[in-house]
Amino acid sequence: MPATTDPTDIYNWQRLDDRITTSGQPSEAQLAAIRDLGVTHVVNLGLHSHDHALPDEAASVARLGMRYTHIPVEFDAPTAEDFDRFCAVMAAAGEEPTHVHCIANMRVSAFFYRYRRDLLGWDEARARDAMESIWRPGGVWAAFVGDGESVDLPHRGPREES
Repeated sequence: MPATTDPTDIYNWQRLDDRITTSGQPSEAQLAAIRDLGVTHVVNLGLHSHDHALPDEAASVARLGMRYTHIPVEFDAPTAEDFDRFCAVMAAAGEEPTHVHCIANMRVSAFFYRYRRDLLGWDEARARDAMESIWRPGGVWAAFVGDGESVDLPHRGPREES
């Protein structure tokens, strides 16, 4: 039976809707808690080489009976191909309960902002809300999300002024 309460100890946890949750890097125990929510698919946008990554996340997820998809997105160089692959994975997931994470939920929140705005047709403010509760991208990430006004700015914290 799926758990009824979202975990509170996973870094930058967000529930986007009844089917999609996101976060920073979960631990092995936190992956089990995610599975207990009814999640059957884990998508990781972080790099396996990061200090906070699990030693073998694919195996950990498989042991818990969930599917695993890895889309390694370089933090300093997100690409259109990365986003296209993400969109294809989300489309293929359909109604499957899916958890998407990276190291800090920064990559993921930017990807979902674009996904909601560009593919689902959400208005700008509504699409941006979940991302801006985590961060306000500058530099290459501002370019990635199409925010030309912030390209020359540093990354900022949630709702932090420019």
